[in-house]
Amino acid sequence: MNVPNRLTLSRFALTVAFLAVIFSRAPYRETGALLLFGVASLTDYFDGRIARRDKLVTNFGILMDPLADKILVCSAFIAFVGLQWMEAWMVVLIVARELAITGLRLLAASKQVVLAAEGFGKHKTIAQIVAILAILLRHSYHEWGPVGRQVFGVPLFGAPWIEQFGPLAVWVAVILTFVSGSLYLWRNRTIYLQDL
Repeated sequence: MNVPNRLTLSRFALTVAFLAVIFSRAPYRETGALLLFGVASLTDYFDGRIARRDKLVTNFGILMDPLADKILVCSAFIAFVGLQWMEAWMVVLIVARELAITGLRLLAASKQVVLAAEGFGKHKTIAQIVAILAILLRHSYHEWGPVGRQVFGVPLFGAPWIEQFGPLAVWVAVILTFVSGSLYLWRNRTIYLQDL
């Protein structure tokens, strides 16, 4: 098994670890969840980069990489509803979009049509990851103490921006999720309209 595929598989394990930590009663659980999600996000970046650079693109990677991404992101958002960190309707919209696009891709594959990811979808994924990191940061920085909230003596956390950035990032992610999903379904409507 090549390195990109190992990184993809590691994302499944990191998702399980993330959920175990965030719902635990362990000290510094929010910080641990932030670190685990950050590492998982980096595996998403590096598996694709290495696969393209070293020409290690495989059918396994084509199938499992987006699946691992969706499971990681949807697990985090669903966890946030359970923790009352995010509105349920926002998460329903995000998860519904991911399921609809996955279903469309499976339908297309059954007709021997490959639907590639679009630029808008990539921006949506980045926005979702940023929103999740922002929410985790907002809920974890209180664990760091006065020293951890400063870099070279400059206070970075606890300032108003940290409280404002999280909700803004969530709204950007929700809007991009809705718009990108709608555009994708519209542009590929011939695939599902044929069967009506």
